[in-house]
Amino acid sequence: MPKGELILWGALRNRTCGYKFRRQYGIGPFIIDLYCPQVNLAVEVDGLSHIYEEQKQYDKRRQVYLESKRIHVIRFESGDVFFNLDRVLQTIYDTCKHLEKNKT
Repeated sequence: MPKGELILWGALRNRTCGYKFRRQYGIGPFIIDLYCPQVNLAVEVDGLSHIYEEQKQYDKRRQVYLESKRIHVIRFESGDVFFNLDRVLQTIYDTCKHLEKNKT
């Protein structure tokens, strides 16, 4: 696991934000960094490899696939996790609350 993903997993594990997350969760042909099945939320932490065009195209294909399965995707750069972890966690929590409220 890349460092940013490890830090975020450490902050989200054991329902610390009120929602259960799974790490390295498989959905179809893709592996999601962190996934909350309760609200169908995929959280991706993008490290340095995500600056390359090939990786960007892969990420787009994966996002289209996940959205076709009604899974909401949010992405953070690893630097955000390193330097703004509280803001990242608040964004994840707010997104979970919003998705839970609007579940159909």
